[in-house]
Amino acid sequence: MTNDVRIGVMYDRDWAPEGLPGFARQAEGLGADDLWVVEDLGWNGGVSAAAVALGATERLRVGIGIAPAPLRSPALLAMEIATLARVFPGRLVAGIGHGVPEWMAQVGVAPRSPLSLLEETITSVRALLLGERVELDGREVRLDGVRLVHPPADVPPVVAGVVRPRSLELSGRVADGTLIAEGHGPDDLENIRALTTKGGAGPEHTLTVFSFACVGDDPAEVSRTLHPHTEGHGAWLGRPQEEVFTVSGSPEEAAGNVGELAAAGAGTVVLRFVGEEPLRQLEAVLRALGRRG
Repeated sequence: MTNDVRIGVMYDRDWAPEGLPGFARQAEGLGADDLWVVEDLGWNGGVSAAAVALGATERLRVGIGIAPAPLRSPALLAMEIATLARVFPGRLVAGIGHGVPEWMAQVGVAPRSPLSLLEETITSVRALLLGERVELDGREVRLDGVRLVHPPADVPPVVAGVVRPRSLELSGRVADGTLIAEGHGPDDLENIRALTTKGGAGPEHTLTVFSFACVGDDPAEVSRTLHPHTEGHGAWLGRPQEEVFTVSGSPEEAAGNVGELAAAGAGTVVLRFVGEEPLRQLEAVLRALGRRG
């Protein structure tokens, strides 16, 4: 099962953008399948970061994780995605989500209906990427006969980065896949799959799982390194810290965690490394999984 799952690595939002090209090249050389970039308010731009990573590599698939729908015009987002997809065919995944409500309010773009905005954004972006002329007078999105002049021949998947049940159903209804936040484990994936299926997702609907990762031979040190991340994330998820799933421990233990996610339906596992030398940690996990650069 672990031979089928894609292994990705996140370029953490706290890492300076000038380090991205070299990191992407090294991740590709080690044998990673994906590199995912982050778009959070005040950090790096997701589309520009994806362009940097794509331009620095030859085969690595790059994911945008995630573009906040309230912050992005669907027409402009489709134009940006199409440009990257034409230049780097088959190497892009576009993630779209609700955005953090407090941040969206901070920049004056909080929607009246987050669910409507996300559905209308994903639906219109996907239609534009397919070369369709889009007429939409929705609750949140209005497009009057918009069409891309250069739609991509190889249309990239558009995935929804969502957490709550109604949003997961929405993802199953309108997106090519679901992007799942850090901390979710195998049992969560089974519930998520049930909700996306309730929304209308078929077996081709992909699950991409972000996971905090820390690899080392000293269990106490691994635990100390993960602690501030799992503590804060547990509070956000509303679950005890010890129930925040991670890919961690020795390389073999971490590989086993990846296998658990794959067995529960993850098509891609994206490792968000914490601690020193993330590329060394990535290499150790890939080696334990039998992957070679």
